[in-house]
Amino acid sequence: MFNDLSRMGKYLGQAARMLVGMPDYDTYVEHMRSKHPDQPVMSYEDFFRERQDARYGGGKGRPVRCC
Repeated sequence: MFNDLSRMGKYLGQAARMLVGMPDYDTYVEHMRSKHPDQPVMSYEDFFRERQDARYGGGKGRPVRCC
């Protein structure tokens, strides 16, 4: 029972972070190590910057949104 509750808490926390636009670095690292062990893992700073660029455009030819 406690295992199910902790798993549910993990997923709810992850969903809440996604809703407010806060990237989940730990999930990214876990995914990269298990699914792509031959590729390098970005630092937290690089990961955060990449997620911000993906969400807001980052000046890469896509419109930058304010809201």
